[in-house]
Amino acid sequence: MLDADPPFQPVRRVQGYLPLEDYGLIGDGAAAALVGRDATIAWLCLPRFDDPPVFAGLLDHARGGTFTFAPDEPFEARQTYRPDTAVLDTELRCASGTVRITDAMTLRAGADLSDDVAAARGELVRSALVLEGKVRLRYAIEPRGGVRTRPLFSGVELTLPERPGLRLHLRGDRHLGGTGTLGGTGTQGDAAADGMRGVYELEEGESVSLCLSWARAHRHHRFEPQATVLGTERAWRRWMSGFDYQGPQEAMVRRSAVTLKLCDDWTNGSLVAAPTSSLPAPIGGVRNWDYRYTWIRDAAFAVFALRRIGFGSEADAFLGWVLDAFEASDGPRIMYTLAGLPVPDEVLDPQLEGYRRSAPVRWGNGATDQVQHDVYGEVLDCAYQWIEGGGEIPPHLWDGLARLADLAGKQWRTPDQGIWEVRSPGRVFTYSAAMCQVAMDRAARIGRLLGHKEAAAAWRSGAEDLRELILREAWDERARTLTEHLGEGGGLDASLLALPLRRVLPVDHPRMVATAAAVAERLSAGGGLLYRYLHEDSPDGLPGDEGAFVLCSFWLVDNLAGQGRLDEAEELYASLCARASPLGLLSEQIDPTTGAFCGNFPQAFSHIGVVSAGVTLGRARAADAPRRDR
Repeated sequence: MLDADPPFQPVRRVQGYLPLEDYGLIGDGAAAALVGRDATIAWLCLPRFDDPPVFAGLLDHARGGTFTFAPDEPFEARQTYRPDTAVLDTELRCASGTVRITDAMTLRAGADLSDDVAAARGELVRSALVLEGKVRLRYAIEPRGGVRTRPLFSGVELTLPERPGLRLHLRGDRHLGGTGTLGGTGTQGDAAADGMRGVYELEEGESVSLCLSWARAHRHHRFEPQATVLGTERAWRRWMSGFDYQGPQEAMVRRSAVTLKLCDDWTNGSLVAAPTSSLPAPIGGVRNWDYRYTWIRDAAFAVFALRRIGFGSEADAFLGWVLDAFEASDGPRIMYTLAGLPVPDEVLDPQLEGYRRSAPVRWGNGATDQVQHDVYGEVLDCAYQWIEGGGEIPPHLWDGLARLADLAGKQWRTPDQGIWEVRSPGRVFTYSAAMCQVAMDRAARIGRLLGHKEAAAAWRSGAEDLRELILREAWDERARTLTEHLGEGGGLDASLLALPLRRVLPVDHPRMVATAAAVAERLSAGGGLLYRYLHEDSPDGLPGDEGAFVLCSFWLVDNLAGQGRLDEAEELYASLCARASPLGLLSEQIDPTTGAFCGNFPQAFSHIGVVSAGVTLGRARAADAPRRDR
């Protein structure tokens, strides 16, 4: 649960790894890092989200590489964000004293985070302040694959043998060796050493700051860590001044807004599904995927969520990016790199053991070439939101969108891999057919606005026909629910809960109400958690089971609220928010037996659910108030 003043707790590891709940996320709109409650940075890809990791201790605690900065004696710890920012404080308390480590990926002075331009300085600042007592503080920079170092520009240049094009620069406001000596630095550059290390002995009130940079522009500038971090805080708070929300769990929704912004590529306008790769769902399984790319459906959901809480510029940037990516590619793809290019082929990394020994570690994503018909609806829904918000659709782009709507009217009949990207033979998934209905519906709406009345009428008719067909052919009278695919024999699928959100079916339609009840009962993992589907009923081509998928429970909140069951919806929403980490972060999935996080972390989809369901509840309760007052 999000906690503004958490207690100190011992640092515990399982198989050498911290729980995912014990990590905080920092970032600068170009890259992101995970900082453990032990003050170790165990994940950082540079210079961008989808580049290879410099620190990958999250996926191999022995060989992945880390940046540690902590007392050299046992300690207990706690973490908090500075309010409405991505500046993270980690307090470490040991027998000799207490030290606070402040971590920030810093932003340009005066940066406007609502503007669709780069704000990153390309540097990580780590500042330590002794709060009480005396602390012997060690730092160690140990990139994956080793490092060569040489003195350069009042600091040290670090070169990675495995990344010859990436040069890092380390400097500090004290001598980098502290009172100790540099160890294993390979100063002559003749061999790659394990890392660079130093020691500082600090008393109460004393501080030391380190700056690791990868943008060469600041190496010659005066190092003023306090001013730079303060400016970064101000930039975040200026952005959050646009936050507009009236609903429950406001603190959690505020934190989710910052988390979504940390998953946003501020230059391109794209959004990573998660800033990590290969975190298993569940532990010990092989369902380990690289999520450092942009899925069209994630962008569409994010646009909807962010616009509802006041962040229209981010929504517009996402929409523009989606339309640009669609326009530049031969046909719609389900996912793209942050720059709008095809995602690399999936490869396995045999050198890393995986988080808690859950191999394999994957780079790239094998689902990139899958057929998923929901992409037609995602692109056209984004186009509709774009034009509704005042954007323009030029004729050549409209021609492409119109062809996409026509294609949706035909392709819904053919099997695909569906929203969950199954790696089994395809089926005519209900959600995919429903999103083809969305494609035709949105094309009809856009067509009317642009004056294409005849085409709009045809798409409208096709959309209505497909809606009625879904109600007939996906309905299982015996089970009293819609099912995962059209025709007989379909299992139950939690993605059906999203049909009202995409305006395919009214939330209070009798068959939708029955479906929501069936999902809540038969896909329940306990405690308000839901499985996406049951593997014995809906084979997906992969071995093993998985955890409960967090977003699906937020979809259930939306359905309950739409049915007027506000007390139940609010109770479920509060229970889901209570499952967040003390920093207010959520993973992709939760192990229903332990409550532990699993899957990639933090997951944009989960935080989209926090925002959207919270707004739905707030509006539903506001609409319900006059009725209660009568």
